[in-house]
Amino acid sequence: MQDLSRITRIAARALGRAGLVHAYGHCSARVDADQFLVCPSVPMEHVQIGQTCPNVPVTGPLPEGVLGEVRLHQQIYARRPEAGGVVRFMGPNMMALAALGLVPEIRHGFGTYFAPRVGLWDDVQLVRDDDRAIGVIDAMGDSAGVMMRGNGAVVAGATLPEAVGLAWYLEDMCRVELAALNAGQTNAPIINRADAAARATKQGRIFERMWDYLSYGDPELSQQN
Repeated sequence: MQDLSRITRIAARALGRAGLVHAYGHCSARVDADQFLVCPSVPMEHVQIGQTCPNVPVTGPLPEGVLGEVRLHQQIYARRPEAGGVVRFMGPNMMALAALGLVPEIRHGFGTYFAPRVGLWDDVQLVRDDDRAIGVIDAMGDSAGVMMRGNGAVVAGATLPEAVGLAWYLEDMCRVELAALNAGQTNAPIINRADAAARATKQGRIFERMWDYLSYGDPELSQQN
């Protein structure tokens, strides 16, 4: 699990450098069907080289010191065996749109990865109990992401690097939607479901290149097992 811990720390710092998290936020990587690693409970850009990433069960109580909203990660890993990484983030464009109780339409390529539609959890309370965590992931539906009104967003990918890329994509999707609102162009074209399915490719190192971009220069990047 040493390499998975390293990736989790790199992901945390990358999200911080990208401005997708600040004092709040967390990310995790699946170990197996029963457990996952979560980043340390500190501001993500402050995660230290070699710092321990707590091991969390997919079901059951959270270990001492693990943030309550990591229950969201548990719900995703329990329901989606294909999920290998989860990011809880608070990008500024996404936060602004979520505060309005809106989710972005699929208007550009990055948005196609969230078809059929980004989920919305219409509750401003912090998610620190199982009932709310279940509600949020119910609201996520079949999408790769869900926004919580005034309280950030959660995305899930096949790997943690993919989830980091999806967080960036959702933030950009919200930037485009806010631009459409500002321009009075909310009736502008939306990408249909068939075109979205064709566009949401993983070929051409799509997510790997975004990971390379966001993780560039990290002090642990060149370290191996």
